[in-house]
Amino acid sequence: MANTSDIKNGLCIEYNANLFQIVSFQHVKPGKGPAFVRTKLKNLKTGKVIENTFNSGVKIDVVRVERRPYQYLYKDDMGYNFMHTENFEQVPIPEELIDNPGLLKEGSIVEINFHAENEAPLTLEMPPFVELEITYTIPGEKGNTASSTALKPATLETGAELMVPIFINTGDIVKVDTRDNSYSERVKK
Repeated sequence: MANTSDIKNGLCIEYNANLFQIVSFQHVKPGKGPAFVRTKLKNLKTGKVIENTFNSGVKIDVVRVERRPYQYLYKDDMGYNFMHTENFEQVPIPEELIDNPGLLKEGSIVEINFHAENEAPLTLEMPPFVELEITYTIPGEKGNTASSTALKPATLETGAELMVPIFINTGDIVKVDTRDNSYSERVKK
């Protein structure tokens, strides 16, 4: 058992019979009254983020989580299949545990968090940025901009769609932010 002084970002706890990951926290010591910790907790099953306040010194139940590197292999009816990069063990992961499954490219390296006691996969963390090729986009026309941030739809090699600037063409490789599924920059060949 730990207490509120042990709270940090990324810590997994059991709260109200569910597993939560601490997204952010703030220790608050008001001028009057006891100190408390204001937190944002992400439910590891549903992905829903809730806010909760713990009184200072309250016991919390920390869950041991192990992060392991896996390589994405393929998708089938069992889900998305990954292989451990060191012992080559394969594990299927359901789509609900992946934030942006449309950005997964075969061979990509990801981190999967496992519950240490029952070996159940909890979350899948993709790298912050991935580089993908544009397989289709309409050609940009010169002078066809109403503002400096003109965007057009594009299809990536994984099948995902994304809004890109008009100077991006089919065959270009772009860097995509996996946290919000947005265009970041064009990659030089």
